[in-house]
Amino acid sequence: MNCRIVDMKNKEVINVEDGCRIGCVNDVEVDMKCARLVAIIVYGRLKCFGIFGREEDIVIKWENIEVVGEDTILVKYHPSCRRKKRFWWLPIIAKGWK
Repeated sequence: MNCRIVDMKNKEVINVEDGCRIGCVNDVEVDMKCARLVAIIVYGRLKCFGIFGREEDIVIKWENIEVVGEDTILVKYHPSCRRKKRFWWLPIIAKGWK
């Protein structure tokens, strides 16, 4: 199966270790000497709607990519895939309203 870099652009990246959705492919890293794909890059999440920038980008080496499917890419990714709870304060406010 052949796949263009443009086709990889919006594929969803899933961690096979815990089923966590990492994000969508936003960029790729290519070795210009060998003309081969080295890594895929998923941009970090926005902080406060982008006002405070974004989190660090996630770089996944080609060796850690398990399967490239039609819509998704399955990867082995270890460091800090645990996402922060988006609304950690919501249960605290809800408790006060009871």
